[in-house]
Amino acid sequence: MNAKVLIVDDDRFLAENIKRLLTHHGFDASIAGDANSALRELIAQEFNLMILDLGLPDEDGISFCRQLRAKWLLPVLMLTARSDAMDKVIGLEVGADDYLTKPFDSQELLARVRALLRRTKEYHSGSALPEVTRFGDLEIDYNQRDALVGGKRAGLTRKEFELLAFMAKHANKALQRDWLFEQIWGFDSHFSSNSLDVYLYRLRKKIEADPNEPRYLQTLHGYGYKFVTMPG
Repeated sequence: MNAKVLIVDDDRFLAENIKRLLTHHGFDASIAGDANSALRELIAQEFNLMILDLGLPDEDGISFCRQLRAKWLLPVLMLTARSDAMDKVIGLEVGADDYLTKPFDSQELLARVRALLRRTKEYHSGSALPEVTRFGDLEIDYNQRDALVGGKRAGLTRKEFELLAFMAKHANKALQRDWLFEQIWGFDSHFSSNSLDVYLYRLRKKIEADPNEPRYLQTLHGYGYKFVTMPG
């Protein structure tokens, strides 16, 4: 069955071009011109991924993404003409899984779409995962795809959970930065490589008692990161 992608963009010319590109490469693509239309599409049918423009006519894309995350778990690739780095960080903070600035190369868009779908499929298909893994006061709940700290849910986004689960799987091992990025995002990109740091910062804020002095997610300066287990 072809993956279903919802393109949410009021630029009809661009949306149609993206739809033709995705359709040509085997995807089942639909278009919504605004947030309300997108919500109706989401209620009517199930999608595997959303391509979301920040500049929607009826609602800011960041607000819409925050609303989306309250009910749906599908991966979100944000598109925008904005180049402000803060917009990118805010987009990731509210739950976007990746970010692409217009104008963009069609092959890069395809690579990002495929990588998001591949990572989602791999994490959902893992049958050998335990239900819960505990590291001190930190619990990783694979059924709920979330973490608990001291019994309280951390409220992880999809990509935050995938990053934490992958690092926990390789606990106490030094993970080279580019390799870790490749395992989670699946392709090389300057911005997405930087977004690894954003996600680590977000994770630390949610699971560490002191994000500036992390117990679990430690930085190996000049190399990468390590998930360090703590005694139970």
